[in-house]
Amino acid sequence: MRVLKVSISGIAAWLGVILSGHHVVHAQELQIRIPAHDPVMIKQDSVYHMYCTGWGIASWSSTDMVHWKAEKPVFAAAPQWAVEAVLGFKGHLWAPDISYYNGLYYLYYAVSTYGSNTSCIGVATNKTLDVASADYAWTDHGKLIQSVAGKNNWNAIVPNLITDKDGTPYLAFGSFWGGIKMVKLNPDRRSLAQSLDDLPTIASRIKSAPDVAGLNPIEAPFIFRSGKYYYLFASIDYCCKGPQSTYKIIVGRSKKLLGPYVDKEGVELTYGGGTILLQGDKNWYGVGHNAVCNFNGTDYLIFHGYDANDQGKSKLIIDKLTWSKGWPEAKDSSVN
Repeated sequence: MRVLKVSISGIAAWLGVILSGHHVVHAQELQIRIPAHDPVMIKQDSVYHMYCTGWGIASWSSTDMVHWKAEKPVFAAAPQWAVEAVLGFKGHLWAPDISYYNGLYYLYYAVSTYGSNTSCIGVATNKTLDVASADYAWTDHGKLIQSVAGKNNWNAIVPNLITDKDGTPYLAFGSFWGGIKMVKLNPDRRSLAQSLDDLPTIASRIKSAPDVAGLNPIEAPFIFRSGKYYYLFASIDYCCKGPQSTYKIIVGRSKKLLGPYVDKEGVELTYGGGTILLQGDKNWYGVGHNAVCNFNGTDYLIFHGYDANDQGKSKLIIDKLTWSKGWPEAKDSSVN
């Protein structure tokens, strides 16, 4: 395990710049940029836990969201069911989503290979996220959803759990192909409450869903309820290309969980709508795949960016999320 810390000399150098009066640094800019892709976060007691794409699902912990310790991956070896289900899969698990319900932590994750829609979403549970606890053990419940090339015009990746006002669980998911889908779960959150046939589409870049990869660049849904609205965040354009990455975060809102979601101009996200919340600049080639968390009464936007100052490597970014006239704003963002 390793802990990444800011050096005293580094802080002193930054403070020198601040005191010179030539630059104002937001608190977020002092945050250490640890490697991360598709991050999601939750807090247990006084410890923040971050999970992201990686071999066995990468895991980190922190007491302040600044200094991070790398923990052991969730899975020591690739789940055997996943190896058998997806040709070419070797253990690099994608886009986890973490939530807590009825005494258990639920971790949804994706199994796939790049550019394919032969994919699966699995789910694992744990009583605690404290790796030092005698109760710490992930129990894998296997496959929840599978998409098959040539059969399904959607992709079973990038899951996000959301409950409606009555507490009924749903899973938003999807990437490219036919866009972002939504499926109802049973109360156990480990099985489906509806058929996978004719799933509703809640966001898409184009009206006519293509049946090949790359033509409908939208993915990574995350739904967050604030006030009287559900807010659907998603990522558009292209990730994972280093300096050629063009990732952007969009948002729409709806008073109903199943939509329709509309942007600030009133355009439905199912028909190419989506207000851009964040996009790249001179410091970040692209930014995206976000989660939204509320910690101690403050909303945070958690996402990754492709660092223009470090060969386009993917880094963790955490920004405060504020609200203006019913819409989210990342005012402290170093990329806005």
